[in-house]
Amino acid sequence: MASTNDKSLNAIETITALQNIDVLIDAIQNKSLNGTAHTNLPFEQSITAEGINKRLEFLLKETGKEMKFVSGKKIFSELTQLEGNIENYIGLSMIPTGVIGPLRVIGSAANGEFYIPLATSEGALVASYHRGAKACNLAGGATSICLVEGVQRSPLFKFNDIAELGQFLIWLLPKMDEFKRITENTSRFAKLTEIKTNIEGNHLILTFEYHTGDASGQNMVTLCTDAICHYIVENAPVKPLFWFIESNYSGDKKATAISFTNVRGKKVTTEIILSEKIVGEVLKTTPVAMSEYWKSSTIGAIQSGAIGAQGHYANGLAALFLATGQDVACVSEAAVGVTRMEVIPSGDLYASVTLPNLIVGTIGGGTGLPTQKECLELMDCYGVGKARKYAEICGALVLAGELSIAAALSAGHFSSAHKKFGRKK
Repeated sequence: MASTNDKSLNAIETITALQNIDVLIDAIQNKSLNGTAHTNLPFEQSITAEGINKRLEFLLKETGKEMKFVSGKKIFSELTQLEGNIENYIGLSMIPTGVIGPLRVIGSAANGEFYIPLATSEGALVASYHRGAKACNLAGGATSICLVEGVQRSPLFKFNDIAELGQFLIWLLPKMDEFKRITENTSRFAKLTEIKTNIEGNHLILTFEYHTGDASGQNMVTLCTDAICHYIVENAPVKPLFWFIESNYSGDKKATAISFTNVRGKKVTTEIILSEKIVGEVLKTTPVAMSEYWKSSTIGAIQSGAIGAQGHYANGLAALFLATGQDVACVSEAAVGVTRMEVIPSGDLYASVTLPNLIVGTIGGGTGLPTQKECLELMDCYGVGKARKYAEICGALVLAGELSIAAALSAGHFSSAHKKFGRKK
């Protein structure tokens, strides 16, 4: 998952900004020690009205957020709010939504304890991520950093031969400033950062990479690239035979090696050290067993031909995306990454996850719909200036899930946990 020089410099600047990270960790740990004592989120396997009310009251007390639409206390009726999100509308699909936490995160944008909403119909999922969050909390929190950002659109141009293609490219490459101007005239938020070329015979693929602010950005980069392409076709001395706005090269809504080794959306890396005691008491296994399971499962992932090596990123990401109004299809690319676990000299467990393809946003798309907005607000992640924070929380969530599933599989508890939480009584 290499980065270009510019991206590497940006990543270094972000990490350097955390040089006082010990101070941040102390501040988060002391948050629950100063003043009132910390109270755990009421956990319940059975579904009862009393339990629901307890959790809602708890969240209101801890976060100041009242989940009126999520809880059903307020009914959605503003149908015009759905315009731009759905066609041929007939009603709403109700997906059960649970909450885990608090999950402590120490990042460049996310700092604090977060209660994370997860919408899913898969029993055992919420319980597993909640257990992972508890282990992370007891360890002082997970360090999660959004390193670099970039969203791509890759149009294709076809020519009679490679000579025409070369003439076209010679004219095009010095036009970066003009393309940036077109981008700024098309979108208030998009910033064109890079153009890459890929030549295959008489086919030319141009990959335009953008910074899209706090929006996930797929529509934004499509509109900007379309405007640039029309300028190109109208002004280029050599006209292509035809062109398409997307060549199927950008990695949009699919797992690709090129996105895995670069970035698509936001690249986040998250790490933690769990003491042998926490692993034993919370995760019910040992650091050695988890490390051995990780080694064996990584070899299995390699043999399967998987891009990356991880346990179940898609579980937590899909549930969080559904709850918070993300484009859920982007899980196909977001759930690509690398999990690593190893025993360090102290006998404790080091664990990390790296996600290079987080296509997420805190404005636009479905983020402003009633329940989705409430779920984002629960994490203080709704609106402008919150997308990096949201991405870092995604990294911590995924890490919590990886810890929990690896623990269950290493200790032989995986089947019994699903039997307990995932079956109708």
